[in-house]
Amino acid sequence: MPATPKEERRVVDSEGALSGQVALVTGGGRGIGRAIAEMLASRGLRVAILARSKDQLEETASSIRQSGGEVLSLSADVTEWEAVVAAINHVKANLGPVDLLVNNAGRAASVGPVWESDPQEWRKDVEVNLYGTYLCSRAVLPDMIERRAGRIINVASLVGARPDPYVSSYSSSKAAVFRFTDSLAAETKQHGVTVFAISPGVVRTAMVEHLQTSPEGKRWVPVFSELEEDDFTPVEATAELVALIARGKLDRLSGRFIHVRDDLEKLLQRTDEIVEKDLLGLRLRELEEDDVAGEDE
Repeated sequence: MPATPKEERRVVDSEGALSGQVALVTGGGRGIGRAIAEMLASRGLRVAILARSKDQLEETASSIRQSGGEVLSLSADVTEWEAVVAAINHVKANLGPVDLLVNNAGRAASVGPVWESDPQEWRKDVEVNLYGTYLCSRAVLPDMIERRAGRIINVASLVGARPDPYVSSYSSSKAAVFRFTDSLAAETKQHGVTVFAISPGVVRTAMVEHLQTSPEGKRWVPVFSELEEDDFTPVEATAELVALIARGKLDRLSGRFIHVRDDLEKLLQRTDEIVEKDLLGLRLRELEEDDVAGEDE
């Protein structure tokens, strides 16, 4: 007779991966989320995938099951608190409490100058990218705090760390995800919970395809239409990074931003320096006093 979620003992293998760990991936029906879910399931994690599209969820779930993985699909909107709570409770009842949350659900529908933007589309982008990340984190954290263990990975973007005109809803919300990540990491450090922001680079997703092919995308962000094959990052690279974080290899870098193309071996070697100098975070670089002082008369 199979063990219930609460009865099953989670064990750590020689590589540090948790056998039986429970992961929840939002936006798990397609693209990056699907790749992450499939990768985690292949590593022995029990995976729950959450998205609004039932058809895409079932396609991903079917793929995972055919490969021998365990998966639970949940149709819900990450911006609706009651729906998120119900989904998390369903995961707990069927798989167990969430050990790893991957906040991957994202949206970038508002493209163009702010003064021409649709306020509803702009707000929805922010709600999905930021508020959805907050709600899902809020829902899993009480159990993580109680068990003094858990990891949260927020899919961010380099767009949030630099000025990026004509995608202000996306860049603003992703910048906020950076700040949410390091703020939450500071809050949860004493409770054994780690939090990361990662960037998958430019991946062939429906979002990127929209920016490449839509009239507004071609007009306002033509750089996407000019991308060459080498400019794209394989979706599997992000899945591998998430799996590495799930193994606890980067726990000392909690609160930091990690790009999928970073040299992880070098990052690990420089962990002390990164922590001591407070690197890999969204920071305001202040001018030195000599740079702003006026000349003596």
